[in-house]
Amino acid sequence: MSFAPVPATAAWHHRGARSGFEVVYFQARGDRCGIEGWTTAIEDGATWAVDYAIEVDAAWATRSAAIRGRSAGGLCTALVEADGSGQWLVDGEPAPHLDGCRDVDLEASAVTNALPVRRLGLPVAATAAAPAAYVRAVGLAVERLEQTYVRTTDEATCQRYDYTAPAFGFGARLVYDQAGLVLDYPGIAVRAG
Repeated sequence: MSFAPVPATAAWHHRGARSGFEVVYFQARGDRCGIEGWTTAIEDGATWAVDYAIEVDAAWATRSAAIRGRSAGGLCTALVEADGSGQWLVDGEPAPHLDGCRDVDLEASAVTNALPVRRLGLPVAATAAAPAAYVRAVGLAVERLEQTYVRTTDEATCQRYDYTAPAFGFGARLVYDQAGLVLDYPGIAVRAG
């Protein structure tokens, strides 16, 4: 399956679980793509801000993510690096709990749900497990998150996926544009531009 090229920029309104905004810029770097973004929100009465620089390879597998966060607890940083075949480092240290993951998933971000969708290129009715290196918005702890994507029938020019993350008891139908970017993530975010 092929996707349209990503736009130069995209943005999302956080809604439901939190209130806030995310802005992202994409930049081609040879056979890789750089994704730089900023996201801020208030969730359960607490504020946070996260900025990130993610690099994906030609297959859209995560190769690195440099993340900075700010909350009432202070500033923090995390550097997550992958070799492209499922081995990870977190802040320079081996992270065997992430073995087999191909994607980073930032709790603070709607754009990171594009990574497995673009990487997998699922045909309609196909299912794929897509465990991810999940980075929390507050404190930037890095955990393994088991998640599944099921491609359902398209609606007009939009792709739709049934997404589940059992650790959170969460499931939703995510709607994507032709570039593989989320348009609607129920209870989390909606595309603003």
